[in-house]
Amino acid sequence: MKIEDMSVLVCDDSMFARKSLCMFLATLGIKNIYEAADGQQAIDQYSENNPDVVFMDIVMPVVTGIDALKKIKEINDGAKVIMASSVGTQSYLKDAIKAGATDFLQKPITNEQVQKTLENIAEGVI
Repeated sequence: MKIEDMSVLVCDDSMFARKSLCMFLATLGIKNIYEAADGQQAIDQYSENNPDVVFMDIVMPVVTGIDALKKIKEINDGAKVIMASSVGTQSYLKDAIKAGATDFLQKPITNEQVQKTLENIAEGVI
């Protein structure tokens, strides 16, 4: 699968972080980009749109990123969910991996990290 053919869900309670990532994804040629501002929206968007890749913040209102990850994995065990966090990353990292995260990125996430992650998914590396 080519990066530009992927559909991506961006889940972050920070509107700035969400918009920044969505704008970068658009520059890669990705047309199907979905957004969620909390974990429950992420679950709902995933159920509705079944995106190829999810970028998920860990610390979010309503439903945490870890709990949203667990629900998404219940919906689709093969879901590619990339977790991101800037606080308490060591303990969250273990929880995220245990819950089935595909990868984990330390915030602030760079465009290069996002592109490399998408290339790895496209090539079947992760």
